[in-house]
Amino acid sequence: MKTDVQIGRIGSEVDATVIIGLFKEERLEESDAAFMDASLHRYLRAVLDLGDFKGEDQEVAVLYPLDQAPPGRVILVGLGPRVEFSLETARRASGVAVRRALKLGVSELYTAVHGPGGSVAPDGPGGSVAAGFELRDCAQATVEGLLLGAYRYDGFKTGDSDRTALESVAVVTPQRAQAYEVRDGIEAGRISAAGTTLARDLSNAPGNAMTPRKLAAAARKMAGQTGLKCRILTRKDIAKERMGALLAVNAGSEEPPRFIVLEHGEASDGVDTLVFIGKGITFDSGGISIKSSGGMEEMKHDMSGAAAVIGAMRSIAMAKPSLHVVGLVPATENLPDGRALKPGDIISTRSGKTIEVINTDAEGRLVLADALEYAERYSPAAVIDLATLTGACVVALGSAATGMMGNDDGLQDRVRASGETAGERVWPLPLWQDYHDQISSHIADVKNTGGRWAGALTAGAFLEKFVERPWVHLDIAGTAYTDKSKPYCPKGATGVGVRLLLQLVEDWKS
Repeated sequence: MKTDVQIGRIGSEVDATVIIGLFKEERLEESDAAFMDASLHRYLRAVLDLGDFKGEDQEVAVLYPLDQAPPGRVILVGLGPRVEFSLETARRASGVAVRRALKLGVSELYTAVHGPGGSVAPDGPGGSVAAGFELRDCAQATVEGLLLGAYRYDGFKTGDSDRTALESVAVVTPQRAQAYEVRDGIEAGRISAAGTTLARDLSNAPGNAMTPRKLAAAARKMAGQTGLKCRILTRKDIAKERMGALLAVNAGSEEPPRFIVLEHGEASDGVDTLVFIGKGITFDSGGISIKSSGGMEEMKHDMSGAAAVIGAMRSIAMAKPSLHVVGLVPATENLPDGRALKPGDIISTRSGKTIEVINTDAEGRLVLADALEYAERYSPAAVIDLATLTGACVVALGSAATGMMGNDDGLQDRVRASGETAGERVWPLPLWQDYHDQISSHIADVKNTGGRWAGALTAGAFLEKFVERPWVHLDIAGTAYTDKSKPYCPKGATGVGVRLLLQLVEDWKS
């Protein structure tokens, strides 16, 4: 898919489809003529004077100028009130616009940059950067929304697809001096979308097409394409590393486990190391503590944390930050079998700590325990794990935000700020001693569940027992999957976490 910047006036492209964002109740002024084709400017002023298009957030209107202006189509998209604009507004606007374009069979698009910094004129409505949004960032958000809104997962449909695919996007800016900022934003948007798209593909794949071995193969292929170092630990290697929790969860599956290690850069003095860990349960039946059948097919998404880490590592490899970044993925299925882990069993982890298994459906925290201990070998400045860990977090926060717990307030502040910029919100939850008390065991070092109450928090408390560095846990159970289409995400995997991790890396100061 081709993306590029084009210097000129939006709407001067003959027979093209152009996208223009407008704020609520704002009309084009004479000064905006420098931003767009003069004839299109006159045409749109006349249309807007009718008052039908209000500019409400995500409002869309398709116009056909015919002989009154060069474009074949103009897709107007509302940005809502100017004072409420955010980068997420730009992403959503692009998402709804590209979905409308694809439904019309359009594969090539020209767009203005949405929002302050380029929505209309550099110094006119939508053009002021006084609101604190840089042109580059608005361009990035505009492109992210377009590329992610155009995403489809239909690899298992037979026959010719009747869906139009997005083939090219040109971001139009009126001034050559702005082109460099816009081009940087386009490239940043392309990089973040590439990682998010990979994460969505991995998570959307059915369990039989994305086993631990196939997940490892996909990670190795991606690493080869992007220059990342990659090591895949087999069952024998995992046993040598004393990862007893990962092996215990895997015991009920015919599919062998894998432990994936991806690495960008080198450890060296003066360069921080960040370790990202993703839960990789490629299918979760619950094991002996089996889940109910309703909706179990969606448990293919229980490796969304792994997908996020692999997708983020792809984007990080493309962005080439001056950091040492490691991605770790413990991958297995969780299935019932005569050899499967049982409630009441006691298992040993890589750290030497013992765990009393109360519920085999609380398996994600088990594999993460081994991965968190493995991360210590890198002496990281920060460790972040992502996991579809608890339904309790969905009850608490729904799909509006990812739950965040951790042992370092400064790191949590960094993660939260990066999430706000990236459009992947997180919300802090406490890890008080009360939650540690709930998982105290009388026959082992710790229990893997603390009962019905505060389930997300006792899961976080469990993980905290296996970390020695600044650490944040992100429970993405409510944000990793959507059961209905959103502005720039169709039903299915969202790829959540990729953009947050990439933004964190870009924001990081050693």
